Amino acid sequence: MTDLELTQYIQRISLKYFQRPFQHQANFNRRLKTTGGRYHLNDHHIDINPRFAEDSDKSVLLGIVKHELCHYHLHLAGGGYRHRDRDFKQWLAAVGGSRYAPAPVSHAIHYQCQQCCQEYLRQRHLNTQRYVCGKCGGRLQLLQ
Repeated sequence: MTDLELTQYIQRISLKYFQRPFQHQANFNRRLKTTGGRYHLNDHHIDINPRFAEDSDKSVLLGIVKHELCHYHLHLAGGGYRHRDRDFKQWLAAVGGSRYAPAPVSHAIHYQCQQCCQEYLRQRHLNTQRYVCGKCGGRLQLLQ
């Protein structure tokens, strides 16, 4: 999906669920790591995390787009567009948007001590030549 296709998709969602046009740009932003999307107050464009567009479950992307469109339409209408505002919560519930983006899948790396079989789950690789088991001092082995 390109930025143009994303903008057209958001325009269709806006008309279908909000009965209001989306008249600005939408872009993919690879720098978004912990959030699904972001609405910019100054120029009204929307950034979407491309990881959710590439995901096989399109309902997640739809929920994120609805969430950002709630910010967009409420801000332009002069309503409460922040997460804590009653208007925002009511609109989000009415259109069925997602309150939070789903948590990213953790890719744990599994190590095991060769002597005592102590297991270690890590987010990053470690140098098995340098680091040893904290329990017995044995060598660590990467498990697949």
